[in-house]
Amino acid sequence: MFAKRLITLAGTAVLFAAAAMAQTGAIEGDVKDENGAPAPKGVEVRINRTDIKGTYKTKTDKKGHYFHAGLPLGTYDVTVVMEGKDVDSMKGVRTRLGDPVPINFDLSTQKKQREAMEKAAQTGEITKEVERGMTKEQKEALEKQMKERSAALAKNKALNDAFNAGRQALTEKNFEGAVEQFNKAIELDPKQHVIYGNLAEAYAGMATKPGADPSFFQKGYDAYNKAIELNPADAGYINNYALLLAKGKKFPEAKEQLTKAATLDPPNAGKYFFNLGALLVNAGNYGEAESVFKQAIEADPNYAEAHYQYGMCLVAKATTTADGKMQAPPGTAESFQKYLDLSPNGPNAEGAKGMITALGSTVDTQYQNPDAKKNQKKAVTPKKK
Repeated sequence: MFAKRLITLAGTAVLFAAAAMAQTGAIEGDVKDENGAPAPKGVEVRINRTDIKGTYKTKTDKKGHYFHAGLPLGTYDVTVVMEGKDVDSMKGVRTRLGDPVPINFDLSTQKKQREAMEKAAQTGEITKEVERGMTKEQKEALEKQMKERSAALAKNKALNDAFNAGRQALTEKNFEGAVEQFNKAIELDPKQHVIYGNLAEAYAGMATKPGADPSFFQKGYDAYNKAIELNPADAGYINNYALLLAKGKKFPEAKEQLTKAATLDPPNAGKYFFNLGALLVNAGNYGEAESVFKQAIEADPNYAEAHYQYGMCLVAKATTTADGKMQAPPGTAESFQKYLDLSPNGPNAEGAKGMITALGSTVDTQYQNPDAKKNQKKAVTPKKK
C-alpha cells in the first residue's frame, strides 16, 4: 500500500513539472547596426520583465541573431546594449506559448529617424514622415526641444544685437550708449567674459571725461575683474585693467597687475613691463621706471621703445659739468644708439640722435633735428593689448 502511494505521488510531481515547463516562451530576433549590416557578435540584448521583477540577458551570434528561451509568460522590455549604452528598445513585449516572439532591431532605421528628428528640431517643422515613426513620448519630447531651441535662438539674436550695438557705440565713443547695450547683453548671458571686457572699456571712457563721476572708475574695475574671473588666462584683460587703475591714480595696484600679466604671458612680458614703466614716467617716478624699463629690455632685447625710454630715465639722472657739458650715467648713449639700431626710422629716432649728440658721442646715423630736449619730457603712451 505504501509503495503504491509513493508511485502515485511521484507521478503527480512529474505532471506538475511538465505543467511548469509548458508556461514559458521565448524571444528571438536579428540586430542590424547603423549601416544596416548584422550587428557584431557579442552585442548584449537585455530582457526586463515588467509585470514581475526579473532580468534576463543574451548576446548576438556572428550573424547578429539572438535567442532567449525559458522566459516565463509575461510582459517584457527588450533592449539592445552597445558599449554600455542602451541604443534601442521595444517595450511591452508579451511572451507566448509555442513559437518565439520575433523582435528585430534595425539601428540604421533608428539613425535615420534620429537624424530626421534632429532636422525637425532645427527647422521647427515636424514632417508627417517623422511623426509617423514617433511614439507619443518622442513627439512630446521633440516639441519641447523645438520650443527650447526657438527660445534659445531668440535669446541669441537679442544677445548678438545688444553686443554689436554696444561695440558700435564704443567705436563712436558713445560710452553711455555702449554701457547700456553691454548691460543688456549681460542680462541675457552673464557668462560671456568678452562682454564684461567691453563694458569695462566703456566705463573707462566715461571715467576719463572731464568732470566725470568718480564711480565710473570703480564700475570699470568691477567689470574688468569679472572678465578676468571668467577668463583668468587672458593677460590682455589684466593689462587693460592695470591701465585703468593707473588712470585712476592707483599706481601700486597697477604695478601689481602688470607684473601679474608679465608672469602669465612671458612672450609679451616686455610690453607689460614697458607699460608699467610708462605709467611710472607719466607719474614723474623716473627712478623706479628705470629699473622697470630694464626689465622690459631683459624680457625682450629687441624692444626698441624700451631702450629709448630706459635711456630717457638715465638722462633724468644726468648732471652738468662746470664747463656746461651734460654728464649722464654710463650706458645712456648706448641705449639711444640701440634704439636707432633697432628702429632707425622710429617715432623717437630724431630724439635719440639729439640725445647722443648732446652727450658728446658720435651718432651712427645722420642727425637732423637740433631740438631734441623737448623729447625728454614727452609723455609715454602705454599700449593696450
